[in-house]
Amino acid sequence: MKQIHTIVYAARSKDKHILLKSSSGGAFITISDLFIQNKNAVVCAIYDYKDKETKFNLITTAQERDAACGSKYMQSKPGAVFKEAFQWLMENQDKNLLFIGMGCQAEGFRRFAEMKNIRERVWIVDIVCHGSPSPKLWREYASSIEKRQGGEITYLTFKDKRNGWKSPTALVKIGGKEVSIGDYVRVFYSHCALRPSCHKCPYATIDRKTDITIGDFWHIEDMIPDFYDEMGNSLFLIHTDRGEQLFDQIKKNLDYQLSDTQQCRQKNLETPTQASERRREFWNDYQRYGVDYIMKKYGTVSLKIKLKNKFFKIFGGK
Repeated sequence: MKQIHTIVYAARSKDKHILLKSSSGGAFITISDLFIQNKNAVVCAIYDYKDKETKFNLITTAQERDAACGSKYMQSKPGAVFKEAFQWLMENQDKNLLFIGMGCQAEGFRRFAEMKNIRERVWIVDIVCHGSPSPKLWREYASSIEKRQGGEITYLTFKDKRNGWKSPTALVKIGGKEVSIGDYVRVFYSHCALRPSCHKCPYATIDRKTDITIGDFWHIEDMIPDFYDEMGNSLFLIHTDRGEQLFDQIKKNLDYQLSDTQQCRQKNLETPTQASERRREFWNDYQRYGVDYIMKKYGTVSLKIKLKNKFFKIFGGK
């Protein structure tokens, strides 16, 4: 394996069903399909509805993989999955493994794989990351919703694309009823709840030591308008020769176009997410008044903004 000059692709799945259920262009499903179909293993994060946590699991079936689809706006827990991955590879000497996680998690697994001399049997894919909020915050928020609605969450999505890729809908289902979690998403993007380490993230860069980086290809409608699809567009950054070989194996299932590092520029490929000036105020409010209070204070759209958005919707911003 060797590092190469980063190759950039805009891509999306040819399968419209995959595209619809993916957060962006179906990169995760397309890559993981290759490993699952060849009876290899995949290590990825899956939301646990019982514990209200996102946990890393070692999976080998499409059904398990489908449970891992979708963006997760919370910190995921690796647990003992590094050891499980190593043990699985030792017990399956003719098999390989795919690891998919955030930049910090992927770098941890890369170092572990090199230490255990299994790097040549694993492919490491990381995801462009905005930052991770407190998992405790989500647990309390989810519990509060369940209490108010009188039932348990049975489905969760942060990026339902019923209104298109650029206007995702965040919701949960309780007793078959859809309940918006837009307030939580607004808190996430307020930058108030992210971990302090996320604001100093060393992986918010195009140059990485993973095999491939995937994410949304933001601003593609301006950069490559002829390739843009309103239902989702993925970014592929190829960093190693093995990453290039992996892309060559999956590209038959993709519509793709060669791009460059200028066209794919986005904030979290250049610099970590900046901390909010209200961060201290946010956590003081949380400690004093609890999760419902901060969701109302920091996650509610003001009347002024609502009226402004309505005006732009009616008059097209003119």
